[in-house]
Amino acid sequence: MIKAEDVYKIGRIGKAHGIKGEVSLQFDDDIFDRVDADYLVLDVDGILVPFYMEEYRFRNDSVCLVKFCDIDTQQRATELTGCDVYFPRALAEEADEMPSLASLVGFDIVEAKGNRRVGTIAAIDDQTANILFELEDGTLIPANDDLITDIDWEGKRITMNIPKGLLEL
Repeated sequence: MIKAEDVYKIGRIGKAHGIKGEVSLQFDDDIFDRVDADYLVLDVDGILVPFYMEEYRFRNDSVCLVKFCDIDTQQRATELTGCDVYFPRALAEEADEMPSLASLVGFDIVEAKGNRRVGTIAAIDDQTANILFELEDGTLIPANDDLITDIDWEGKRITMNIPKGLLEL
């Protein structure tokens, strides 16, 4: 069984495309440029299910058309509309020297001084040049390489030198 902590969200299935079972996948991660995978994980009615891909092709920088194995009609493809799409963390970590920002969602932020847990990353705000970790309580922390001292992949922890006063804002 696939656990939520073993995957991270990369996008969402859009409409069916054509009559042979293709679907559009709107993605917000560059994982396709970095890792070859045979399958993606879809959230189908709250259950994480692996779907093996026959092929995929890009429409633009954020949408690709995917043909999954055993999804061979427009009706079957339509049933996947709206499903969240996830990527296995293990595959991403094996192939990456630099992790995807989306793969850090769910990691705890810990202060380097005092080893105090600050919070858990709920989202990544990459709308501007200054990328921010958005914590579950709404706190924003710069995702700056100079502030990060360690990333513990197994423990899902990021240790950071957080500037004095930042957490009081």
